[in-house]
Amino acid sequence: MTNDRRSTTDRGDSIADLPREDPLAAVSPLDGRYAGRTEPLSPYASEAGLMRARTRVEAEYLIALADLDVTPIDMDEDARSAIRSTYRTFDAADARLIKDLEVRGAEGYEATNHDVKAIEYFLRVRLSELTTDGTARNENPIDDAEALYPWIHFGLTSEDVNNLAHRLLVKPAIEEVLVPAIREVREELTTLAHDYRDVPMLARTHGQPATPTTFGKEMAVYATRLGRGLGRLKDATDAIAGKLAGASGTYAAHEAAYSEVDWRAFSRSFVTDLGLEHVDLTTQVNPCDDLAAVFDAIRGINNVLRDLDLDAWLYVSDRYLGQETVEGETGSSTMPHKVNPIDFENSEGNLSKANADLTFLADYITTSRLQRDLSDSTVKRNVGAALAHSLIGYSKAADGLETVVPNEQVMHEELEGTPEIIGEAVQTILRREGDTEAYERVKTLSRGKRVTLADFRELFAELSVDESVREELNALTPAGYTGIADDLAVTIDDEQ
Repeated sequence: MTNDRRSTTDRGDSIADLPREDPLAAVSPLDGRYAGRTEPLSPYASEAGLMRARTRVEAEYLIALADLDVTPIDMDEDARSAIRSTYRTFDAADARLIKDLEVRGAEGYEATNHDVKAIEYFLRVRLSELTTDGTARNENPIDDAEALYPWIHFGLTSEDVNNLAHRLLVKPAIEEVLVPAIREVREELTTLAHDYRDVPMLARTHGQPATPTTFGKEMAVYATRLGRGLGRLKDATDAIAGKLAGASGTYAAHEAAYSEVDWRAFSRSFVTDLGLEHVDLTTQVNPCDDLAAVFDAIRGINNVLRDLDLDAWLYVSDRYLGQETVEGETGSSTMPHKVNPIDFENSEGNLSKANADLTFLADYITTSRLQRDLSDSTVKRNVGAALAHSLIGYSKAADGLETVVPNEQVMHEELEGTPEIIGEAVQTILRREGDTEAYERVKTLSRGKRVTLADFRELFAELSVDESVREELNALTPAGYTGIADDLAVTIDDEQ
């Protein structure tokens, strides 16, 4: 009998031979399975993105030094434009050159084994290419690049560059990627709130049948909570602050070189021109209380959406929500009938992972051994992962909301099958009429028992109340006992 199965040696390369850029070879699902969903964060969370941000800080700092009367830096507008091109046109070749300068050496420089020093040498290389006698990378060459070399990274410590670079990445990552994704979920919730504002639904407290609500009103609660969370996130993001104060936060090197310059004012102007708030009093490190506040704000939003994921999962389980099927999709490997709430489950898992990371980051980066230690450097490289898990959670929640359809018939049947929930209304109306035993009367009738509307009406018939009150009580139905839920569903707060 012939065995048609190929041997291992005939089946091609091993897994270890997969190209590193192949998503199948990624050690993290963020760059593998979910790469399509996390791609928008790549410019802000990748090492290349960090290199570009550092280059921007160093280039703008060099230009700012030229603006000081005391420095001998001669720089016209063409030269400034040329220097800015080093980060404005930053590409993959630039990132690879910086990495070579750091780990292998390149362009006549030995390996720095220092990522920020590699940026300094990178700028030297690129500025030399922009000189009149060099190969111009744009139309604005520099007359004498070597004269600029001493002023690159002048008086700075690496943390001056790094703290600003990280913040120049975190802020737009939130504003341009995360916030739009959160708003998309909020818009889905708002649409559901408006479309189903008056669809009655049994509510549950402690998992037990409770006063009815409407599906729209429940979605409005989440939309409003997200709006408040977005407001808190905006406040925290607007307050992101950077420092530029030297090796121990004293401006000592700057003061030693040019004591006549108001370096505090210079630092404040430089940092705010980058679009950040300025923090004046620091050690070598920016204490990161600002980033911790941002992470806490994101965590709060994630908790709101995890709460939504859990409720949506239960609504699907109770058949309050149906799910649109996707042609060709498999719900279970053994049970063909299943349509699982996988988007909500995926969102829940990713948001939980994100929050674990965000909590760790907020706790860790706000501490440092005296002036500085490097443990935070490696930790901050994981900020992108926390944001990426959040982004996946948002996109999956949005996908889930797009596919659910409220099952009004099931909601109505369950309401009609749970008439005891009008007991609250009954005892409240009787209290209004002065009945001191109103609560106890309804409790005796309904607690722990299966009752019907007929049972309630027998009670109403025995009561000594005006006929108009008896008619009011007889008119009560579970589906009609939703208060002003339909109005509440369309009063969603703006972002605050």
